[in-house]
Amino acid sequence: QVQLVESGGGLVQAGGSLRLSCAASGRTLSDYLMGWFRQAPGKEREFVAGIRWSGNSLNYPDSVKGRFTISRDNAKNTVYLQMNNLKSEDTAVYYCAAKRGLFGRDPAGYNYWGQGTQVTVSS
Repeated sequence: QVQLVESGGGLVQAGGSLRLSCAASGRTLSDYLMGWFRQAPGKEREFVAGIRWSGNSLNYPDSVKGRFTISRDNAKNTVYLQMNNLKSEDTAVYYCAAKRGLFGRDPAGYNYWGQGTQVTVSS
């Protein structure tokens, strides 16, 4: 069982930055791949970044590549999402999620989810 708690969302102007945090607890976290997703009103949940606890594999879609950076602090069991040069289209609820096995961008493949944190970018 893995528990995930996100924080760090808020209101920011276009071009600004935010850092989201995901505090994880549970057994054998090193076995898990961590992902950040987002969901805007009326849209499907979208993958934005992924990282393994036990390696440096990173994965981003083109929509955020070069602007978003995922990282982790193993000592704190925390995964971060640094978001720079934010755009109005980045407005969404951001979720942290965990899964075992291979990288995947399909949210259906993730077993554990946080409650989400709202990010609003004003233009």
